[in-house]
Order: sequence, then structure tokens, then C-alpha cells
Amino acid sequence: MNQRAKDGIKQFLEALSVDTEAPELEKTPSRVTELYSELFSGVGLDTKSAWGGETFSTDYKGLVAVTGIPFYSMCEHHLLPFFGTVDIVYQPKDGCVAGLSKFQDIVNILSRRPQLQERLASELADAIMNDLSAHGVFVRITSTQLCMLIKGTMQQDSKVITLESRGVLAEKGTLRDEALAMLGGGQANV
Repeated sequence: MNQRAKDGIKQFLEALSVDTEAPELEKTPSRVTELYSELFSGVGLDTKSAWGGETFSTDYKGLVAVTGIPFYSMCEHHLLPFFGTVDIVYQPKDGCVAGLSKFQDIVNILSRRPQLQERLASELADAIMNDLSAHGVFVRITSTQLCMLIKGTMQQDSKVITLESRGVLAEKGTLRDEALAMLGGGQANV
């Protein structure tokens, strides 16, 4: 257990007049430290190693979509969760595809750290383009941001959607239209 983090959580709670000696709160600093250690487990990790050095050669020439990848992250502004799904469409280079489960691993590495949704979309697109040498990638993240729901004007039922594209899927045209269609959208007006 990270004693420094545990002590910091206890001091933080006490500074807000929370009685950390109360029986029901006695273990809270330890619990919060363990939780945040997991939530921030992607800090300092590189995406390249997550692919395991494994790609597979195929004769496949089309787009590959991996959709509905769940994620949980922490808004770096308020340290409140945001969560939702990631949809990825990519154009493999020369039929070189990655194992489909590796996309969840990449999402976990990049989301398990203090993060912004916009940066997460960009980092995912960059990782797929660079690590897989893909011809193109399209990333859509749909999330619920707790900072929007529980503070200020409390914007219930709001969703945040970010789109990021690279390479051949960044250019308007047939491939981008196909990528959007795979995600349930229409023409590439975005």
C-alpha cells in the first residue's frame, strides 16, 4: 500500500472536517488509496508493449471495427469519473491486423490515468496509427461525465461524444463514409 497516498487521503478528509477516526471511516483512506491505485494503473505505461508484438497477416483489405469497448477514466480537472464506450474503426496496413482483445488493453492503459476525453480519443488514434502502422483510424468515444451530472447545473442525461481520425479515415470520401456507416452513422459530415 502506498503509505504516502493513504496519509494524503486521510489529511484531505480531515481538512474537510471528516472524522476519519469514526469506525465506519477508519479504513476509508486505505480503500480510497487502493481504488485510485487501480484507477491510475495506466500512468507511465506505454501502449506499444500491450500489443504483445503480435499482429497477424491476412488477405483482408477492408476496414476493421471494434465497437462498444467499455472504459472508465478520471477527469483530471475534478478527479471525478467519466465512463462510456469506445468505438474504433481502422484500415490495416497490408492486411496486418491486431488481436481484437488488444484494443480493450489499449483503452485500459490510456483511460486508467487522470485524463480528458478529448485527449483520450487523440491518444487512442495515435496509438493505433503508430503502433500498428495503420493506414487510417477513426475513434469515437461516448461518455457520461460525472462532473456534469453532480456539480453546478447538474446536466442530467447528457452525453459527451468525441471523434478523432487519422490517415485515410481523416479525409472525406468513401472510406470515411464506410467507417461512419459501420458505427451507425451516415455521410461524413463530421
